[in-house]
Amino acid sequence: MIRRRTLLATLPLPALGQGFPTRPLRILTAFAAGGGTDLIARTLAQALIGPLGQQVIVENRPGAGGNLATEICATAPADGYTLLMGNHGPMSVNPTLFRNLRVNPETALEPIGLVADAPLVVVVGSRSQARDFPGLMAEIRAARGDVNYGSASNGSASHLAAALLLQMAGAEAEHIPYRGAAPALTDIVGGVLHFMITTLPSAVGLISGGQLRALAVTGERSIDVLPGVPPVAATVPGYKATAWYGILVRAGTPQPVVARLAEAQRTALADPTLITRLRDEGCEPSGMDGPAFGRLIREERVRWAEVVRQARITVD
Repeated sequence: MIRRRTLLATLPLPALGQGFPTRPLRILTAFAAGGGTDLIARTLAQALIGPLGQQVIVENRPGAGGNLATEICATAPADGYTLLMGNHGPMSVNPTLFRNLRVNPETALEPIGLVADAPLVVVVGSRSQARDFPGLMAEIRAARGDVNYGSASNGSASHLAAALLLQMAGAEAEHIPYRGAAPALTDIVGGVLHFMITTLPSAVGLISGGQLRALAVTGERSIDVLPGVPPVAATVPGYKATAWYGILVRAGTPQPVVARLAEAQRTALADPTLITRLRDEGCEPSGMDGPAFGRLIREERVRWAEVVRQARITVD
């Protein structure tokens, strides 16, 4: 290890970027396969193969509310070969939600750039009696807390979006966290859970297949991929919650390597095929660079800290 570090230290900085990468890379995701984060990661990984000239492998590392993947990335060698698909929960919510984080994402990681942003969707199973979003809210209020909802994990986008909805609507429901969106959606389909707010990529296939019913989206307006599905704000004025996905690496990664990764991501996101695939999943591709992505993470941390406090969400 000492010899390797010595050799790296003797290389000119431009050479570090020009020679990178020489072997496959991996993208860590904090949630199980089949969820929104996983689908976005796999879509991007395929598109990065050309610009980087190497295979890009997606590795699912769910656990600890998304913190496990963050810790693995933050303790991996600072060489650019381990990337993290960061999203709302682990990056912006967990620093408030968890009192004993082993790593602080803001200082342990460096943002490369935002990949995509998307509204979430409120779904119920096909056998649910709720035919529309006002009907679902009427059921929740009538149940007086005797109803449940699922999420990808404590502090995930799906959890916080539902917590914000319940706060703004003055309603109650029991939260059931899962290790990823996919297993929670399986229980929505099976009738174990009453409703869920989830990422569009994780739910679009089940919606089109008739196993889920989409009742509302969490952005400011309806979206093309779900025509006729209204925004939550039509029933709960002022409501908005979106999910975002971006790439980060360990802090201290040589800047030429960071620049090479950022260039490859920009090239991938300019590919019409990737743009179409992301939009088909209900996402909007982003050109936000690393510094701007870092500012977004900090702004979201402030916003959702208040939601966490009001909902009294705790995990440790």
